[in-house]
Amino acid sequence: MATKKVPTKTGSSAGLNQKFASVAVAKKFLKDNSVKYILAQFVNIHGVAKTKSVPVAHLDDILTVGAGFAAFAIGGLGIGPDGPDYMAVGDLNTLCLVPWQPGYARIVCVGHVNGKPHPFDTRFVLQNQVARLKKHGWTMFTGLEPEFSLLKKNAAGAYVPADDTDTLEKPCYDYKGMSRNRAFLERLSESLIECGLDVYQIDHEDANGQFEINYTYTDCLTSADHFILVKMAASEIANDLGLVCSFMPKPFANRPGNGMHQHISLSDGKRNLFEDKSDKRGMGLSKLAYQFGAGILAHAPALTALCNPTVNSYKRLVVGGSRTGATWAPAYISYGNNNRSTLLRVPFGRLEMRLPDTSCNPYLATAAIIAAGLDGVERNLDPGEPHNFNIYNLTYEELEKHKIKILPQNLSLALDALEADKTICNALGGAFIEEFVDNKRNEWLEYQRQVSDWEFKRYIEFF
Repeated sequence: MATKKVPTKTGSSAGLNQKFASVAVAKKFLKDNSVKYILAQFVNIHGVAKTKSVPVAHLDDILTVGAGFAAFAIGGLGIGPDGPDYMAVGDLNTLCLVPWQPGYARIVCVGHVNGKPHPFDTRFVLQNQVARLKKHGWTMFTGLEPEFSLLKKNAAGAYVPADDTDTLEKPCYDYKGMSRNRAFLERLSESLIECGLDVYQIDHEDANGQFEINYTYTDCLTSADHFILVKMAASEIANDLGLVCSFMPKPFANRPGNGMHQHISLSDGKRNLFEDKSDKRGMGLSKLAYQFGAGILAHAPALTALCNPTVNSYKRLVVGGSRTGATWAPAYISYGNNNRSTLLRVPFGRLEMRLPDTSCNPYLATAAIIAAGLDGVERNLDPGEPHNFNIYNLTYEELEKHKIKILPQNLSLALDALEADKTICNALGGAFIEEFVDNKRNEWLEYQRQVSDWEFKRYIEFF
């Protein structure tokens, strides 16, 4: 929910890239910092971090043949038990310390099969879309705003906010809520700073026990790497303190969910190509930005499946409010000038994509956004006039009048939209999308077969 710190000129950024000029320099860094083990890390199709612990003497192995994994055990890779190994080959530019785990470093990997990058590896999926941008001479910069819930278990075994006094009906920006969780928040921010992230803001969000950490934008691939690092750090630091840090999209039915708003701009290495101060609509957007944004809006139903990939995600995206009287989740396919009730907010000279939640695989969500945006550019799409009013207050009849459509309201509908969107399927890879959809159809089917506590209480004596 924060106002993102993004300079008007893009082309330099905080982050981990360009840290090591050579393997020898990296080895000296590891020795100087008493690193004994390197976590060869990648994510599965769900965006969950997977690792192998490799003794530091074998860094060269990670960078060449890679760390070996049984692909079938990982799942979502389109490889059966009779298939080849999945070799995680490290990207030296991502090597960093793991401050919350002394003696360890992390390196981000791309999975290889039979000596080639595997098309089902989600970081590789994003790299392919980044390469499409590079053909135009463009780099996409993103600033992510991950929200999370800091919880504990009470005597009854239920998850509740970590701070027993965090009970305000409108706790957003509350000083006490921040201060009383400072042991976790300070350790998290200091660890991330040590990893190279430029943390510049932390705040208490609109739900009890909910926080957001902001760090300076960077190129979109590094942003995705950073997001996984944030989740790794937050979960383990919380665990050390006897707490649980959850990135579940909607942990409590009557409170706002955990989003991951994504600020977007394109750069040619010298300037922000999305900014044009002469924009007649007063939003500081260039024609390129309008085209890119129009592509996102055109493919929004399909993007929903990749930006909101869990059953629980759609408890956040529903049309309606929350107990606090505020909601920050988009339900409507629309854009507007600094309008937080739209899917795309325009904070002058850039786009804020408000759709993703913190359960998303950041590589997939970003890759899909690039594919959608480029389609808008290639087809010279126009988003129409912005909607600069509170869409949450509109009736269905008023939505129709303004030609504002609603996002898919459950995972099954979102998957239908994804399968029907050939542009996104072809860009990310048809076989990969089939694997993703198959995994998510199974998740939906399993959910449909569950009997919830709500159902039991409502129906056990009703009929």
